[in-house]
Amino acid sequence: MIWQATTTRKAKARRSGLLALVLGGAVSVVMPAIAQVSTYGDKQTGDQYGNELPTVLKQASIEQHLNRTLPLDAQFVDETGKQVRLGDYFGKKKPAVLAMVYFNCPMLCSEELDGLTQALTMVHLDPDKDFDVIVVSIDPTDKPEVAAKKKTLYTRRYARPGTEGGWHFLTGQQAAIDAVTQAVGFGYTKVPGPDGKLNQFAHASAIQLVTPEGKVAQYYLGVEYSPKDMLLGLIEASGNKIGSPVANILTYCYHYDPHRNKHSLIVARIVQLGGMITMAGLGGFMFLMFRKDIKLGREQALARRRDDGTES
Repeated sequence: MIWQATTTRKAKARRSGLLALVLGGAVSVVMPAIAQVSTYGDKQTGDQYGNELPTVLKQASIEQHLNRTLPLDAQFVDETGKQVRLGDYFGKKKPAVLAMVYFNCPMLCSEELDGLTQALTMVHLDPDKDFDVIVVSIDPTDKPEVAAKKKTLYTRRYARPGTEGGWHFLTGQQAAIDAVTQAVGFGYTKVPGPDGKLNQFAHASAIQLVTPEGKVAQYYLGVEYSPKDMLLGLIEASGNKIGSPVANILTYCYHYDPHRNKHSLIVARIVQLGGMITMAGLGGFMFLMFRKDIKLGREQALARRRDDGTES
């Protein structure tokens, strides 16, 4: 009888643990989508394009230009309003992390910088001492004042005092921006915002590691980055080693379509498909385990009745 009670408690615990596992898996699948997609009443998905990218996204691709030298003479303005050359951050035996964003981006750029900051907090190297973080705005209308606010935000989140000097948020004119984006293969295009003005950009999310000589060494795509890969990449880039191309699965920003009065969501559909497959697998696993536990419970109940009959 003690064995039966213990087994029953274990079965209940297993069912509870299984339920928690499934619910946790459901949350882990759904949460990334919630982070990027508003409710149906706020935004609706745009037209379906099948397996072909919309025309606008063909201009928002990432071409991996490994071993390409950055335009080190390109002129920018840092978050303090100081005129700088891109080359000012190289030639010091330190690699750099390069991110192309724009500071008024409504969604994806913040996700990218959040993911970068979170990954760097788990890397046992320090900005300024071991490497630099260079964030370049692709919007020529962005100002140093906005760049300064972004730097304050992310250095506070990074929460490692004394490393602020290794974070650089740059704004510049179109010619300098084009020189950098073309060197790293960062494609983007202007799209209308909610007011119908061309003040937003369709673009993909990627960061690059750059050698101390200013050559592109590695690409990381998406908005979440492995701290282990980041550490290894920085160490290799510091030795002027060039990495290998990575799978070109992109996450895109979205844009407002004033002609249809709705937002077109430009996110890789593979994420949605992967979530559906994961949920289906978890549901099937849960069904089989509950069925097994019900069968075990019935067998235990029959065993108890037989034992009760024998004792009487």
